[in-house]
Parts: sequence; C-alpha cells; structure tokens
Amino acid sequence: MKVFVIAGEPSGDKLGAALMVGLTELAPETRFTGVGGDGMAAQGLTSLFPMSDLSVMGLAEVLPRIALLRRRIRETAEAIDRHRPDLIITIDSPDFCLRVLRLARAVRPDLPVVHYVAPSVWAWRPGRAVKMAPLVDHVLALLPFEPPYMEAAGMSCDFVGHPVVTEARATGAEIAALRARIEGPIWLALPGSRRGEIARHAPRFGAALAQVLPEGARVLVPTVRACADQMRAEVARWTFPARVLEEPGDKRAAFAEAEMALAASGTVSLELAASMTPMVIAYDVHPLTRWLAERLIKLDTVTLVNLVSESRAIPECLGRDCTPARIAETLQGLRSSAAARVAQRQAMALAMTRLGQGGEAPGLRAAASVLRFMERRAQ
Repeated sequence: MKVFVIAGEPSGDKLGAALMVGLTELAPETRFTGVGGDGMAAQGLTSLFPMSDLSVMGLAEVLPRIALLRRRIRETAEAIDRHRPDLIITIDSPDFCLRVLRLARAVRPDLPVVHYVAPSVWAWRPGRAVKMAPLVDHVLALLPFEPPYMEAAGMSCDFVGHPVVTEARATGAEIAALRARIEGPIWLALPGSRRGEIARHAPRFGAALAQVLPEGARVLVPTVRACADQMRAEVARWTFPARVLEEPGDKRAAFAEAEMALAASGTVSLELAASMTPMVIAYDVHPLTRWLAERLIKLDTVTLVNLVSESRAIPECLGRDCTPARIAETLQGLRSSAAARVAQRQAMALAMTRLGQGGEAPGLRAAASVLRFMERRAQ
C-alpha cells in the first residue's frame, strides 16, 4: 500500500511518526511519501519540503506567507498526482491539508482520504466538519467525545486515543543527570513551539515569573531544536537566570521534577498532566486573530485537561488577560492553594484515563483504524 501523508506541525509530526510505526507493524508492505518533520523522517519519510514552512497559525500570522503557502499547496498536490498513492492521510493543519485535497480530488475523485485529528467543531466554527466531509472519508479522533460530531457530518470516525498517554517518562538516570546541573525548586516556562508564540509570550512569561518566583527556584525552558536559538534570545532578556533545554531527556526530567509550570495553550497541557505538574495556561494571539476568536469560540476554556476531565481545574490567562500582572496573580494563587493543586491532579488523572492511558498505543490503534477503513472501501 502506497500512502501519501501530510503533517504541518511538530505535534502532527509526532502523530505521523507513531502512525507510520503502527502501519509498518500491521502492514509491512506500506510505503510512505509526503510532508513531515524529524519524527516522520526517522521512520523513513523524505519530506517534499521543510515542514516548518507550514507551521503558522492565525490570520495575521499567515498573511505574510501566503505566496509560499500557495506554492507548497500546489507542489503537494502535484506530488500526489505524480506518486499515485492508494491512500492520503492528512494530519491536523486543516487549512493547508484541505486545500491540497481539493486539488487532489479534482484529479482523482475516488482517492481515499483519512484525516488525523478531528477539527474542534465543539469549540468553534461548527460548520467545518460539514465542509470537510466532501474531501475526507474517515477521521481519527484524539478526544473521546469527537466521533459523533464527525459522523453527523457524514464521515466515519474512530477515537484512537491521544499519544501523550504513551510518551516516555523520565528515567532515574535522566533525573539524576538534570539534578547534577540544577539544584533547588524547578519551575517550567513553556511559551510555545511556534516562532510567533515565542515572540508573543516569552516577554510576558518572563515579566510574570519575575514577580512570583520563590527564592532559590530555577526556571527551565524546554523547547524544540528548531526554536532553540530564538528561545535563548528571548530568555536572555529576562531579569532572572533561566536555562533553555533542547534534549528530550532533559525535558522529561524537568517535567518530572517541576513544582510549577507556566505554559502556552496546546498539547503541552496534556504533557504536563501526564507528569502531574501543577500549571497555569496563558495564551494570546495577534489582535486581529483575537478579535475573530472572541466572536467565534463557544467554550469557556481552551485547555484540553479541562475539556477532557469536564472540569475547570486548570486556570487560564487568555487574550486580554494574558498580561504579566494577571499571570503572576494566577500563579501565586495556585502556589498558595494546596486544594487547587489537589484538584488539578485529580483532573489530570481523569483526563489521562479518558485519553487511553493503560490501553493499546494510539499509533497502533490509529493504524488499525486506517486498515479497517481501507478494508471497508475494498468491499
């Protein structure tokens, strides 16, 4: 089976890599082409172009890169036509992927398509699932409450679990290696994994932490390698010492040892939940994007731990509340309340269970779902 796979974000690259492992295990003859990052490259994918070309979000952030994105859409669609795959798997990044699919389906209307990560229609723009349905046949959902939304729009859908539940935890050796370099209480700062997020959040995070850091605490800033230089430049402007971590083992150890975390919204909240690290979520976007979001988002929380656990245990400083003063106040409140930290850990444990902790690996579940879909198509 020839599979053309497209991922446009670091989180999508992780999903794609695990799915490739699962498909290779269950269907060893599978061959892959497409677009992805380092994780998918480690599984044998040679990306058509750097995945970082696609890692942008928000209207204002996308506008300066429209010409590049249009070219990448055209190049990807042309590559699909050239490689003649048996199946396309698109992973998140719907704005890019659906445009590619529209061109690909114009040439091959019967080309099977699986999309990994259901659009968050339960949060905003509920019509997206209906618009996606003519281009997508089957959806792999990360969250347990998503399949009914996709099925109502006319697509088949399986909940396959979230990959955070199977990510490696810190070993004793990794923790010892970190502690050999870092003494005292550890706090985490996680401004984001996109360049725009880092530029927007890092100055606010630094100003907020400067107001509440306990004496002797050390701030660690795990990041992805592609953003390490930018992160170091931002952290160098903070008024207290902080260390940027690039190595995965250091990140795992920091998560395991941290007393508190300040993080941008996103999958990182689930990673912190897996390590039971108390957290405050803070996030802002470009003012134009914020203006649109305030009118479109239907929920009172954006943090996945809150949504999956059906709680509001994780405090948020979003949009206009994403200020150093408000963030510092929220951090101090969490630090001062043992009851709030207990409630967080209860919500984290429930979220992990609901996301599939203790069950079959999500990548393998996703691969099995893809193969069942293809079997149904062949009947």
